[in-house]
Formats: sequence, structure tokens, C-alpha cells
Amino acid sequence: MFGVDRFQPIINPPQAAILAVGRITERPVVEEGKVVVRPVATLSLAFDHRIVDGAPAARFLRRIREILQTIEA
Repeated sequence: MFGVDRFQPIINPPQAAILAVGRITERPVVEEGKVVVRPVATLSLAFDHRIVDGAPAARFLRRIREILQTIEA
């Protein structure tokens, strides 16, 4: 809506984490050794290390990516 490709969210108490999603744009990516154009969005996760460890947060973000990659346009 605002044309923002990426941004960094800021958590506020009592939040434990917040996910930022940038706009979806067509970008070249490499798939199976070939350059193809695919819709790509930037995800950014900010979290409170006192509540959430980095490893589970990274697994969460990876899982979100996996889910989004399986969605058919």
C-alpha cells in the first residue's frame, strides 16, 4: 500500500515479537541453476531476547517463509 520494500519493526512492552512484511515485488532469483523472475517479499522479525531465544525465533521465521513459498498465486 505504501510502496515500502522493507522496514524494521520495533517491539513495545508487553509484546514479545513483531513481524514486518515488505511489499511483494517481482525479482530475479536462482532456481535449479537458472535465473527466473518470482514474487519476493522481505520479512523481518524483531523479538525480545529476554522472552524468546534467537534459535526458536529463526525457526519461526523459516516456517513462515516455507508456508508462504507453498502458496499458489
